[in-house]
Amino acid sequence: MRKVSENENAEVVNDADFSQNLKDYASVALKMAGQRRIAFTSGVVLAGNYYSFTIAIVCAVLIVCSEIFESVLFRQILAWSGNSQQIARRHLAKLLLGAGLSCGVIVYFAVAIAFVQGPGPHFISMFFLLAAGLFAAMHNHQVKAILVLRLVVYGGAFLFIPIWDIVATAAPFQSELWANLFVSIFVLHFVVECSRNYLSIYRVNQKQMEALEIETRIANEAVEAKAEFLSTMSHELRTPLTSIKGSIDLMSAGRLGPMPDSLKKVVGIAQRNCNKLVRLIDDTLDLHKIIAGKMSFSMDTVHLPKLVESTVTANRPFAERLGITLHFDTGAEDVFVVGDWVRLEQVMTNILSNAAKFSPTGSGVQVRIESDQDTVRVLVIDNGIGLTESERADVFDRYSKVNTVGTNKVGGTGIGMNISEKIMQAHGGKIGYYKNQGAGTTFFVELALCAAQPCLTQELERGEKSASAAA
Repeated sequence: MRKVSENENAEVVNDADFSQNLKDYASVALKMAGQRRIAFTSGVVLAGNYYSFTIAIVCAVLIVCSEIFESVLFRQILAWSGNSQQIARRHLAKLLLGAGLSCGVIVYFAVAIAFVQGPGPHFISMFFLLAAGLFAAMHNHQVKAILVLRLVVYGGAFLFIPIWDIVATAAPFQSELWANLFVSIFVLHFVVECSRNYLSIYRVNQKQMEALEIETRIANEAVEAKAEFLSTMSHELRTPLTSIKGSIDLMSAGRLGPMPDSLKKVVGIAQRNCNKLVRLIDDTLDLHKIIAGKMSFSMDTVHLPKLVESTVTANRPFAERLGITLHFDTGAEDVFVVGDWVRLEQVMTNILSNAAKFSPTGSGVQVRIESDQDTVRVLVIDNGIGLTESERADVFDRYSKVNTVGTNKVGGTGIGMNISEKIMQAHGGKIGYYKNQGAGTTFFVELALCAAQPCLTQELERGEKSASAAA
């Protein structure tokens, strides 16, 4: 493979910068089109009303031709991919032609009006040339060749008018016409300095943006590498952990023979820690799937009360070990949603386990279902200290954990609620919480209601679209 030299790299970067300069110029020019056209219209009206109708007509025709040509060209540049330097050079040539045409209109207007007025201050002509020069300094600095062209043309006209007055009248050095020339030179110097300053600021900003893009790309690559590493390590850890967990489960169930009482407690601790490691690995793999956009969903009609009851039953032993009682109000019966049973159960498990962890020993966690005509909510109400609105980012942010003093009984990865949020987004639903009037917090998941079968096809299509959006 041929090694790319530093010069070649620099050339590629410069080419990309040049293409971006053209796009920046076209974008700004389109945004400023309204102001530009108002100025042109004002000039045409002034010329026709006070000086010469012929000059006004000629200017109007040239302005229309210039605006149509440049507007079409600007849109072509913005729609261009920017990856061909040959096309970039053609665009630059057309931009220079368009800039020359628009410059020509302004110079024609200023010089023609000056000739009609005769020798004198030429306020109208000089004002329009000054305004055009400042406009170019502020808005044409993206492409240096165009900026130079405009300044040279406007500067030439700016000097031509007072010089022509001096020559035409053979004015002596003491004449005010010479003062007009010197003022024009001073003003022209001011416009050039403004142009240099705007050009310098633009280039500094451009370099800062390039540095920021490079840093962002490096950071994204680091995040991807980290996620890939975590995924690989999780897969590698799962195989031996599965064997260890299987052996411990067999021992705990007594299938490997009678176990002395002195070992039961130790095996129980090992079993709980194996389960904790399995959850940690599963969360890490789920997070990697979400980042990579590869989390899959098996959508089907789900009887929500059965799912909630099953999840509460499965999490009851965990809560009881922490001294927490789970209560489920089974009042709702025929409540159906469309979703992935396993993933929704995962969401409910995350909420219930957090409610148990952050509730005081001896308290209870209430679970109930509420529905209206279109939506259904599963509420999990605990009696802990309660989460505030300011903690919302920590609750649902990846890797963040809410460390409520005195309630952090069981450790965790801090990614469970982030995964739950992504799962609910994929289902077209939402997850959230609010602080109770008294003690504790109420977490909820919300889904669209569905009949047992008729809306399954429609909801499946919506679920697939939501899953793609969440990924």
